[in-house]
Amino acid sequence: MKVEGWLFAVFAAFLVPVTVVYWYWSEDPTGTTVLILSFGLSFLIGYYLLFTARRIEPRPEDDPEASIADAAGDLGFFSPYSWWPLAVAASLAVMFLGIVFGWWLFILAVPFVALSVIGFVFEYYRGEHEH
Repeated sequence: MKVEGWLFAVFAAFLVPVTVVYWYWSEDPTGTTVLILSFGLSFLIGYYLLFTARRIEPRPEDDPEASIADAAGDLGFFSPYSWWPLAVAASLAVMFLGIVFGWWLFILAVPFVALSVIGFVFEYYRGEHEH
């Protein structure tokens, strides 16, 4: 986590002079606000990652002399035959298009979003892949 933390910390340090120069030359409050918020977000993420890296044991990614076998093992469970992520993405796309084209489309998509999220969350509680 140290590498990721340092990347965010260096980016936050880079944004400080960029923000000052942009504010002085452009006099644009919107862009300056975005740069300030970008600095704050980068600083928070970098601080969190560096703070957490001190409290946990080093990962194989943090060791420059680690081999590929050091990172072997389970990374998590990923559903191989699930169609629910596609349903969630499609219904969310229609819902967000409803914000652009009309609230009637947004309201029409809300039940489909709810149904697809519920189906995705409870996929392994019923049917063929039940645990």
